[in-house]
Amino acid sequence: MENKVVIRITIISFIVGLMIAVQYNTIQKPESRDTRDIWEIRQELSEEKKVHSELLNEIVSLKKIAAEYEDANIEEQGKVLQSTVDNLKKRAGLTKVVGPGVHLNIRPAEELILSGYKVEPISPDLLIRLVNEIYRYNGLYIEIDGQRIVHTTAIRDINGKTTVNSVPISNSNVDIYIITENFEQAEKLHSYLYASTFQDDFYLDNLKLTIHPAKEEITIDAYDGDLTNTYLLKSEGD
Repeated sequence: MENKVVIRITIISFIVGLMIAVQYNTIQKPESRDTRDIWEIRQELSEEKKVHSELLNEIVSLKKIAAEYEDANIEEQGKVLQSTVDNLKKRAGLTKVVGPGVHLNIRPAEELILSGYKVEPISPDLLIRLVNEIYRYNGLYIEIDGQRIVHTTAIRDINGKTTVNSVPISNSNVDIYIITENFEQAEKLHSYLYASTFQDDFYLDNLKLTIHPAKEEITIDAYDGDLTNTYLLKSEGD
């Protein structure tokens, strides 16, 4: 009888102790609150809706290709298949592309260099930010200092030098070429980059970012490396 009383007291004490511990932990570690303002939330929502729209467009495109396969005869199916392969190779960066776009140039700010400031390599993190923003504003294809940006591209610091596809880029004169879907998108991308803080960001690193007006025709060469299944862009330490 006494053993049962002891067991019951022990169980009750354990439950009470557990409840106190949970309550104490809740007080000590309250749930983190979302401190973003309404505009930050709206911007994130807008980006998510944009991704959703792109996925829907991709689904429509794939359904269209499937319908073409079903409606075509053997000979036409071969043409549709070849067209699909060519399009995938283009999107993967395996072919040269020509189209409307924007030309950027990065070089040391002469007035700062004349004042004694040192020329530093272009920051990989800043370059990654620029590339991601270009893609976010409808840039389709990008080339940096002769290196085509593909899904396996790594932009990072190797032995103190900024590299793209493991190839060191110039410290003194880097051209970036961007191709968009149409000239209207190229003009919008130019306007966005011109109004952004990127020119100031590069200037803080003693560099001058020149954003040339949109062009009707820009050429970007094919990627000449081996494609592997890795991450899109990463900096050292990722």
